[in-house]
Amino acid sequence: MAATHNLEGPDPDRSDTIADLRVVITGGTSGLGLALVHELVARGARVAFVARDPSRVERVAAATGAHGIVGDVSRKEDIHPIALQAVGRLGGLDVLINNASSLGPVPLRPLGDTDCEDLEQALATNLVGPFRLTKALLGALAASAREGRGAVVLNVSSDAAINAYPGWGAYGASKAALHHLSRVWQEELASLGVRFLSLDPGDMDTPLHALAVPDADPTTLKAPADAARELGGAIERALLDLRSSLQAQPRDSVRFEGAATACA
Repeated sequence: MAATHNLEGPDPDRSDTIADLRVVITGGTSGLGLALVHELVARGARVAFVARDPSRVERVAAATGAHGIVGDVSRKEDIHPIALQAVGRLGGLDVLINNASSLGPVPLRPLGDTDCEDLEQALATNLVGPFRLTKALLGALAASAREGRGAVVLNVSSDAAINAYPGWGAYGASKAALHHLSRVWQEELASLGVRFLSLDPGDMDTPLHALAVPDADPTTLKAPADAARELGGAIERALLDLRSSLQAQPRDSVRFEGAATACA
């Protein structure tokens, strides 16, 4: 699958924008998520990452200095512990990256042959989990906006959210829903100073891609580190735009009245 976004890299003259950011990344022990942990830590951000495997979380935390949180975003009961640990360890939140993803059935198969449970798992990981976690962290994100720092939620998308690829039905449907969710949230929360991005990093040489297309030639795929740099640049530009607009607003005009809770 070809990428549908040509993401620009970060502006080297503005690298201090990332420094001291408080960032949460889901799916942070492999593929793009791991590359994002390395990229943002290297640029001075304070990072907490989430993943399911305790031993891998421990190894990545030791190697990067980031805060590791064991949890599964597809599980409703994990959302509040993840949110509480993230905000507690970082002292607030400026950026949430919903990166954790599920392909649905592996090997990929047509929708007519897809088990309901596989579709449910893709939706739980790729759509409902990001919704719950974002909802639980909105209070912290809005607080960052009130402080004039700006706040960004990046939902990692795919061209399968736009194009209909045979065999990719569960994954594509869940990513399409996440993409539209991002657009609606952007319309609803722009006045708070919270920016929502839905970006396709392109086809990458990751374990997830290898599961989906085991015979793909890795040399034709983007390196996760390159995609992480591009996404870091997109976050940086969004924050710069937000901070400019927030400076022009009365400080008390940025409010969040909703309860920062996950869905029951």
